[in-house]
Amino acid sequence: MANEIKTIGVLTSGGDAPGMNAAIRAVVRRALAAGKKVKGIQRGYAGLLQEEIIDMNKRSVSDIIQRGGTILQTARCKEFTTAEGQARGAEICRKHGIDGVVVIGGDGSFRGAQKLAANGINTIGVPGTIDLDISCTDYTIGFDTAVNTAMEAIDKVRDTSTSHERCSIIEVMGRGAGYIALWCGIANGAEDVLLPEKYDYDEQRLVNNIIENRKIGKQHHIIINAEGIGHSTSMARRIEAATGVETRATILGHMQRGGSPTARDRMMASVMGAYAVDCLCAGKSNRVVALKKNQMVDFDIDEALAMEKGVNDYEFDICTTLAR
Repeated sequence: MANEIKTIGVLTSGGDAPGMNAAIRAVVRRALAAGKKVKGIQRGYAGLLQEEIIDMNKRSVSDIIQRGGTILQTARCKEFTTAEGQARGAEICRKHGIDGVVVIGGDGSFRGAQKLAANGINTIGVPGTIDLDISCTDYTIGFDTAVNTAMEAIDKVRDTSTSHERCSIIEVMGRGAGYIALWCGIANGAEDVLLPEKYDYDEQRLVNNIIENRKIGKQHHIIINAEGIGHSTSMARRIEAATGVETRATILGHMQRGGSPTARDRMMASVMGAYAVDCLCAGKSNRVVALKKNQMVDFDIDEALAMEKGVNDYEFDICTTLAR
């Protein structure tokens, strides 16, 4: 076949996520098993434009599946948002013999993959983001680890919040999506959960909940606040002034991105990475790997980016019901 993929490049882009290394490992070893050469592109699209490209073999990905972050590193790249940068990126791929690229990242990374495909380089996206905000897939690499990290931290904050009879506002990551907050709301038994998709900015309701819970003997009050709402510190000051209850804000921040990935993240990353290679070997391009109904499928990137995804109403109802 004249258009057969011979050399596959792999890069990680955007925010790092636990499990990215497992995906890199799967891409490299699946590609080698199919008789392809593999090149690692360091620091995402920025590294591509700087030609930070290395040969990879089986040993290159030994002993990395348990490591957080990404051995290829990641970076934002403003230049790659331009037509000139995208065309130069494709030309650099051709210069290094790369005729297929696996891009591990979120929606911004997929837009870059889309542009590489438009410039003649076969590309497959693998959803790697702790935010779970890629609409075409039921799962994204890193979410399980991040939500477990947040859950464990919130359990610890609850202990001290109970000891001091405080209200604690705990801010979790997720950009404009509330999935980490929703899962922690249920898993941690929070009294209130604020999601960008659902919150009506009625702070008086929060104040009333805290006062009512104090009346029935609650020794603490946990509010989980999604990053997309933010402003946890100023919110804590207002709530303390309105309730008379000592209120503290804890912003968990980037600790949620790190740490050894869970078994689920290692498994899903491995399967998604291997599936991406299979897609390239089958001649596919401009596709995103996705988990749907527990099966691996792939979508056109244009179609995937146009999809919308909201918080599950039933799960949110359960979260609200169990908090009372």
